[in-house]
Amino acid sequence: MSTHPTTPDLDHVTAQAGAVLDEVERAVVGKREPLTLALAAILAGGHVLLEDLPGLGKTLAARSFAQTLGLDFTRAQFTPDLLPADLTGAYVYDQSEGEFEFRKGPLFTGLLLADEINRTPPKTQSALLEAMGEKQVTVEGQTFPLQRPFHVLATANPVEYEGTYPLPEAQLDRFLLRLSFGYPSEADEQDVLRRRLDRRQEEIVLNPITDAAGLQGMQRAVETVPVEEEITHYCVQLAAATRSHNAVQVGASPRGSLALVLVARAYAVVQGRTFIVPEDVKAVAHAVLGHRIVIKPELWMSEVSGAGVVETVLGQVPVPAAREAAVGAS
Repeated sequence: MSTHPTTPDLDHVTAQAGAVLDEVERAVVGKREPLTLALAAILAGGHVLLEDLPGLGKTLAARSFAQTLGLDFTRAQFTPDLLPADLTGAYVYDQSEGEFEFRKGPLFTGLLLADEINRTPPKTQSALLEAMGEKQVTVEGQTFPLQRPFHVLATANPVEYEGTYPLPEAQLDRFLLRLSFGYPSEADEQDVLRRRLDRRQEEIVLNPITDAAGLQGMQRAVETVPVEEEITHYCVQLAAATRSHNAVQVGASPRGSLALVLVARAYAVVQGRTFIVPEDVKAVAHAVLGHRIVIKPELWMSEVSGAGVVETVLGQVPVPAAREAAVGAS
């Protein structure tokens, strides 16, 4: 008998993804598109940065995904006095055994909520780099693998600059995408109030749609989706165009073009397709590339932004004709 885990078919993955989003929307109202992007990043095996104003559902979204995906959930509150060992864990002397033993930190989980990640110094932020990039941590020369799957959903506040530390480019590059929810519409905000009053309690408990093994199966299925050469060429051209933009000091790295392909592929599966069309790349481009772009210092006080650069290159780079006709049929 084979010991290899089974990989679900893509129709099943699409159905599961839809069920996850429906369940998460019970808690996070009216944010289907950013939630879809976040789920696509998770199905692509990556990490998500939620950067938005306070009170718009960042923490709730992270907790909701953990519940619906059946993952172990840990929250780490990032503060100025947080130390790297507070995340990774540390060796503690056990008097009864007369030896040091390793006590695991909050990184040893399925989904880590790194809350207000920009409120801790760069030294502690860098403790996440190895975990996010290699899914392991090294403490005093000893390497410890993290459980699989492992995902980081980090929150950051873009306006409270006092007492915060900017995330270094290497850290930002580890996030597959960056999202913001924005304020809800009046109808959605009214729906939030009505749901809270109807359930008569603050907490909302969501039903698990899958579990850690099921999520890994979904991720394996996404990896089977073929990607045409025209699509990879389009992603490379988009990333390269950000580097040659006259307002950009540092453009998207090759990790950015790879992220475009990976997230677009997962996004296509969530949309019910077994192939990528250029519209999938366009749909994820802002979230994938915007945070990987550094604007020239002399333009910081202007209205030039990473989002604006992405919008410009999307309008400049020729769109491949590969399977465009299939969009309407899908």
